[in-house]
Amino acid sequence: MAGLFDKQAEIYASTRPTYPSEWYAMLARHCPLHSLAWDVGTGNGQAALGVAEHFEQVIATDASEAQLKCAIRHPRVRYVHTPLSMSDDELIKLIGGEASVDLVTVATAVHWFDHPQFYSIVTRLLRKPGGLIAVWGYYDIVVNPKFDAVMKRFHDTTLPFWHPNVQFIFDGYRTLPFPFESVGLGSEGKPLSLDIPKEFSFDVFLGMLRSWSAVVSAKERGVDLLPERLVEEFEDAWGGSELVRSVVYKAFMLVGKVKL
Repeated sequence: MAGLFDKQAEIYASTRPTYPSEWYAMLARHCPLHSLAWDVGTGNGQAALGVAEHFEQVIATDASEAQLKCAIRHPRVRYVHTPLSMSDDELIKLIGGEASVDLVTVATAVHWFDHPQFYSIVTRLLRKPGGLIAVWGYYDIVVNPKFDAVMKRFHDTTLPFWHPNVQFIFDGYRTLPFPFESVGLGSEGKPLSLDIPKEFSFDVFLGMLRSWSAVVSAKERGVDLLPERLVEEFEDAWGGSELVRSVVYKAFMLVGKVKL
């Protein structure tokens, strides 16, 4: 799926939300050791930076070289390109070897993965007992009733252009396979509901929409999902292009450990 995000890597990096610092602290509290973490599908490193505040080393990997070029550097984060051609054994050796990882994180990316293959790799890499895997995503953005109605109509127009895997996001990860033992922070079929509060301008919001893979895919097929009239309608519902608004992304998380 790496190619879906190569073309909009820079706008993706500048418009996607970071995640609350409390999430990383919560995950760290559930990990007995804090030596090594693996952030998978790291993109521009948004989650890797948060994880690095609690772990001695973070290996942050992605199949997209374009995304990694936009990643923010950190002394405890090592970014590594992992092409899809890399074997499981090569990847495990690269990360640190079997039973070496204290925490695996996947921020708004696990729905793209080959789940049986990925979970097999995670099971081999995690320390036993104690190692955790945490996956999360977000979907709805809540602003105000007028804006939310425009957003709903716009979202409906994007549906034919999404990759089928995005249905996991639309389902709030309730249908996502997750064969790990619960630690009380969501479980297979019952994700933990969370909020991501943010403040940003209309221009940042518009940039986020333009980075959506469905919007990019539609444009490549000659369909403009964000014509000027719709942008103007969004701007009016927002309250003007200069207004900085408080918004809430609705998020969901699953955390587990290897079943022994």
